[in-house]
Amino acid sequence: MSKRFPIHPANPHRLCWGCDRYCPADAMACGNGADRTQHPEELFGPDWHTWGLDAFTPSEPEAVEAPEVTKP
Repeated sequence: MSKRFPIHPANPHRLCWGCDRYCPADAMACGNGADRTQHPEELFGPDWHTWGLDAFTPSEPEAVEAPEVTKP
């Protein structure tokens, strides 16, 4: 079972996010490359989880009423 992926980690720059090990950035054990994999929040901003294919959508969308059209 894999670990739960944090949405807003406290210090995302300290870890490598490339696999489920979450190694410290200066001691990567998996050999995932020369550099650490950044957290999506570092790449796309704090609202990264609200857009894309797996975006969170509310269960009931807000009702939007159409404005009345009056004829002159």
